[in-house]
Amino acid sequence: MATVVFPGTFDPPTYGHLSIIERASRLFDHIDVVVSVNDKKKTLFTEEERISMLTSLTKKFSNVSVHRWDGLVVEYCRKTGSRMLLRGIRNTVDFSYEFDLSLVNRSLNGEVETLFIPTEQRYFLIRSSSIKELARLGGDISAMVPPEVEKALKQKFSPVKKVD
Repeated sequence: MATVVFPGTFDPPTYGHLSIIERASRLFDHIDVVVSVNDKKKTLFTEEERISMLTSLTKKFSNVSVHRWDGLVVEYCRKTGSRMLLRGIRNTVDFSYEFDLSLVNRSLNGEVETLFIPTEQRYFLIRSSSIKELARLGGDISAMVPPEVEKALKQKFSPVKKVD
């Protein structure tokens, strides 16, 4: 069975991520959504929160599973026997970065190929950093993230009431 690995920080998961997962679920036998964990990278959501949200959001896909990984993604591929990495790209800047990364990954594990799926036009401007900033400032993010992610973001940014 061919498994493709879709790695990312997913901080937070967006409709753009889910679009890639949904489209890939029709193309591949199985998708491992791999939540990258890097203690040196500051994330808004804990790894447990990101995994929980993604598990909930992808439960409708019978061929998708969510995993955590704290090493090189090509090592995850080696461990699981997957030979394909999936990356979503929004523009030429993304492509340039992802292309360079694919060359590095290939040099580390020559068995792994990277496949690119362009983002749907309606999700072209969605960036996790922009979503977090909008949520922090009280902006409308409902078109960018599923309701449960929107709720989680609002909880993260809700003002803490001081008790006198």
